[in-house]
Amino acid sequence: MKKGLFLLICTAAFLCACTSSHERLLTSATGSIYECLVVSPNSTEIKEAVCATMGADMYGLPQMEATFTVTHVPTASFDDFLKSTRNILLADINEHKYTQVKVLKSRNVWSQPQAMIRIQAPSDEAFLAYWQTNGESIREWFVQEELARQLSFYRANTNKEARAILNKQGYDMLIPEDFMLIKNEEITISDDQKVNVLWCCNNKGPMRKDVLVYSYPYTAQEQFSNESIVAMRNEVLGRIVTAQVPGSHMGTEYKHFPPVSRSVAALRDSVGGFYAMETRGLWKMLDGEAMGGPFVSLTRLDPVNARVVTAEAFLFAAGQKKRNALRQLEAILYSFETPDERQR
Repeated sequence: MKKGLFLLICTAAFLCACTSSHERLLTSATGSIYECLVVSPNSTEIKEAVCATMGADMYGLPQMEATFTVTHVPTASFDDFLKSTRNILLADINEHKYTQVKVLKSRNVWSQPQAMIRIQAPSDEAFLAYWQTNGESIREWFVQEELARQLSFYRANTNKEARAILNKQGYDMLIPEDFMLIKNEEITISDDQKVNVLWCCNNKGPMRKDVLVYSYPYTAQEQFSNESIVAMRNEVLGRIVTAQVPGSHMGTEYKHFPPVSRSVAALRDSVGGFYAMETRGLWKMLDGEAMGGPFVSLTRLDPVNARVVTAEAFLFAAGQKKRNALRQLEAILYSFETPDERQR
């Protein structure tokens, strides 16, 4: 009886261990960041529509790069080997099983980290009608998943000096450890506005990556318009970012890719549910230097101190692909926390 009881306890413990360690038993996801596997029936229309949206050019890059690098396979070829892909979009068309379109979002189903969306539809026509309206929001969900993964990676090693400076102002941001502190000062711009500036840079390797946080008094909602955000950007970065040619300073490109702004929300793993204006475009050096590249910023309200805060990242990587590097910088910006969020 004792032997039987011992075996029963061991079996129960084994089952519990398997259940609790389910996530650890998942295989590592395959594929690189911002790659997506599209699985659909042998429908040319569905394949072209989905791949065109997921692989659309990412705005604000000096050379055209797709938002996602897309690979397509027909449903019949979606085997166990492909199920470990990090991002999967499944078009599940079946007139016998479904009467209306339904969207199922999942994480870590066959591997980790993994994001998957299954769109169930009774017909090709129903799927295409849904995709025409919602395709871009589906793509955005995958982007947010990639940003959240990158953000969790930054938590392990950060620049303690830069974070301590931000903490004194009531803020926090996960600036990576390999970013060097360049500037921490208050500058005066037009109309005698006082702007606090923190600037960090990673100039190692073939590309230069910069991250800044600058804040100034909040006076009106109009400060969150595209025009006001870019005007302040030109004021602040035009004063502090210079080059070897005397008088050369940073500005914003308007002709080919004028800067655009849109409202965005917090990532799924971020504190609270902040509201921010994302601004994306190209920077360039004016009056002497022939340099430029992409930038992205998040502008937010600090209600505790009545200040507008912009966290910006810009990149210089002549002749190189820039999508992945800029997205990695973008994830840093989403880690920014205002005083009220830090107190939660």
